[in-house]
This record gives sequence, C-alpha cells and structure tokens, in this order.
Amino acid sequence: MRSRPRVTPALALAVTLLTAAACSAPRDDGAAPGAAGRTVTPVRGCAARSWTDPADRSPTRAPARCAPGTPAPHRLTTRRKLTIATGTLSAEYVAPLEVALDKGEFEKEGLKVTLKVLPTPDALPLLAGGDIDALWAAPEAAVMNGIRGGFNIRWVAGNFSPDPESRSGLWARLRDGETAAGVRLAGRSLGTMIGKGSVIAYPMERALKRHGGGLDRIRYHQLGSADVLTALRNGGVDSAWLLDPVWRTVDGDPGYAFLGGQPLGEPLGGLLYGRSLLRDDVDAGVALMRAYLRTVDTYFGADYKSDPAFVTYLSRLTKIDERTLRATPSLRVDWEIRAGTTGRLQEAYAAQGATGRARPLPESRTVDRSYYAEAVGHRP
Repeated sequence: MRSRPRVTPALALAVTLLTAAACSAPRDDGAAPGAAGRTVTPVRGCAARSWTDPADRSPTRAPARCAPGTPAPHRLTTRRKLTIATGTLSAEYVAPLEVALDKGEFEKEGLKVTLKVLPTPDALPLLAGGDIDALWAAPEAAVMNGIRGGFNIRWVAGNFSPDPESRSGLWARLRDGETAAGVRLAGRSLGTMIGKGSVIAYPMERALKRHGGGLDRIRYHQLGSADVLTALRNGGVDSAWLLDPVWRTVDGDPGYAFLGGQPLGEPLGGLLYGRSLLRDDVDAGVALMRAYLRTVDTYFGADYKSDPAFVTYLSRLTKIDERTLRATPSLRVDWEIRAGTTGRLQEAYAAQGATGRARPLPESRTVDRSYYAEAVGHRP
C-alpha cells in the first residue's frame, strides 16, 4: 500500500494562500495529464452509448451508459487505500458513491475507499497535498483559483443534471399585479445558502439576465438552509434559490414564479482528482472511475425511483426521509463533462467578483476526460 506525505499546518497555509491567488499569473505545474496517452482497449458492455460528443448540450441528450454490471472490474495487483472527501453524505447526489461502497464495487477493484465529510475549502489543501485522493464536489471558484496558483487538480467526471420536471432553482415572490413573465430582479434581494463563487452562479446568471437582473445587479442575503424558504415567504427576500425538495412548497402557488434552474443535460459537479490519482497512481484513478461508472450503469437508470425497494434502500443508506426522496423526480446521473462548462462557470465567477481580473483558464487545465474514456474503452 502506498503512503502519503502528511500535510503540515505550514503546507496547508501555503495551499490556502495559493487558492486565494485569483489574480496570480497562470503557470504550468508540470504534472502528467492523468490517464491521457495510456493504451485504451475496447470494453465489453460499453458500446456506442458509453460516450457522447462533449459538444452536445441538447437538453434531451441521453446520458452515457454501459450495460449493467459493466465496465467489469480489473482488480489491482496491490490493494490501495483511497479517501474521497464530500461535503455531505445526506444528499441524493452523493448516493452513487455510497451505493458503490455498500455494494462492494470499490472492493472489486482492489480499492479500500473511505468517504470523509469535509467542506470544499477544507478539502482543497488536502487534495493538493495528496492527503486525500479525490473530492466529490464541483469546480467552484476556489478550485479554479487553486489551479491558477499551480495546483494539480482536474475535474474528471460529472455527477448529474436535473430531470426536466424538476423546478429546483431560482424562485421569485411576485408583487401585486406582477406576472412571471414581467418579473424584474435588478436591485432586488436574493436569498441563498450558497455564497459567491459556487457553480450555481452560472445557472443563476442565466435566469437573472432573462429578468432584468444579473449577478452584479442584485443584493445577496446568505442564509442558512432552513431560513431561505422562510425569508422568501415572509418577505425578507424577493427571490431565492430553492433546492430539492423545498421548491415543492411554493410550486403551484400563484404568488411565486419559477425563473430557471440548472441547465438540462449539463452536470456542474462530480469527481475531482488531485496529485495522487493524476500523477502518482493513475491505475488507481482509472479503477476508481470504473467502480463509479459500473455503479451508475447497474443501479441508476433513467427512473431509478420507480423501484420502491430501491428508494427504501437509498433512504436507509443516505439517511434521507423516504417521503422526501419520493417527492422529487430521479436525478439524471451523468458521468460525462460537457465542453465549455468550466469556461461558462468562470464567466459567472468573474461577474460575481470571485476570481478578480484573472484570465479564464483553458479547459485543458481544468478538465480531464481520459479517465472515463479509458474506463469505457473510448479512443478519441
């Protein structure tokens, strides 16, 4: 089993300072580009549907899939210990990792995986230092700033996009005589539990611009998760970003209007790899990816909530109330990353002032699709 260097307080501080260096000049960290350049062979069970054109942003695009039970495991000759950090274990979007662990999919690859709850700001120094191996999160502004400062971090797989029936997103409280089409948000207040620099800035900017607003033309009120809906309903804020299943509370109420949510067919988060899997142990990085994809193919079909037994199982595993899980449609679990997503995210971060005046990073420095390409046998 490989060992990792311990992240000292001094290193953590240095890493944190680099993460904040939004305006520093880009530099090449000199790291090998992950799984790129390795031999890729066809994978049984993964045919044409296992890869879609990254440029395809159609809302009706079907997520990539292999046959259930594939890609088959290829157990590593030496067992590896890996740690994946995640902000929570009680959210539906984390379920594929929890199912993979519970069903032994990681173990089939010779991986002993630990899921560790850590907020992204705390996890980034550990990821950069090699003390954790992967992060289940999103390419937020802090991630971009860290890469710009020289960190070897890449977004390597997506997580999900919403079902077309979902109305998780930006909701506005209508004023007297106001209609959904006539809502104008410039100068009005927005309640959100997600601060500046989150990936949600991208879909929020799109929705705001359609209604006379913009990320630089609204007043932010950062609130706790339990307070966002209350503030919207009692007039404390004019609009709010409501997550699943909270939006169900105002859906159908004529006093509120849904203005837009996450783009359909475009994941905004997923797996991020750091130095250990991008450079030190690429084999383990591909094995981890295989286990994740196999879990999606086997358990997370287009409407996985149509199976009552599976919903009960997810409820027990994630500790989410079963009625809450049933109240919202299935996520479209999707491991692929769309072309240009990190560029669009960076435009939104810049509009919020979360990345200073730094030039946007090219996709070659933020995304690495070669891990899931190798896992499904796709040769570009």
